[in-house]
Amino acid sequence: MGRVLPASEEPPPAQECEFDVDDLLQAARYGELEEVKLVAPLLPQNSHNEQGCTALHMASANGHLSIVKYLVERGENVNACNAENNTPLHWAALNGQVQVVEELIASGASASALNRYDRTPVDEALSRGKQEVVNAIAILTAAASLDDTSIQEEIN
Repeated sequence: MGRVLPASEEPPPAQECEFDVDDLLQAARYGELEEVKLVAPLLPQNSHNEQGCTALHMASANGHLSIVKYLVERGENVNACNAENNTPLHWAALNGQVQVVEELIASGASASALNRYDRTPVDEALSRGKQEVVNAIAILTAAASLDDTSIQEEIN
């Protein structure tokens, strides 16, 4: 990983930055929130590696809720697709990360997104026996449908 700055040292301007997207993705993968907070602002929004994976993919897959929240608050794309068309929600669902699934859906992630193999996040969760994730997605998407219906009724 790139060098870690002492707390007293200011980060360098972006053009002098010694960090790259791999540093950010590794920090997100391993739950290093402070390093993510240091590196993310120095890189373009929604930075990704050659496979199209973003820091949000990595944090989501590994259940690092605080990093997911930070990246979402920064405006990272919750529906970013990697080379396999997997979104962060696909990876969170596949790995049984219920709290992350809830956060992503609450932040606008699409539960109906299809990856390269025409699988939704629910399909990925079912493939690994992650019933708690399936239940959470069902409840959250049903609640969203009810909210949409209520709004439409109020408009009419």
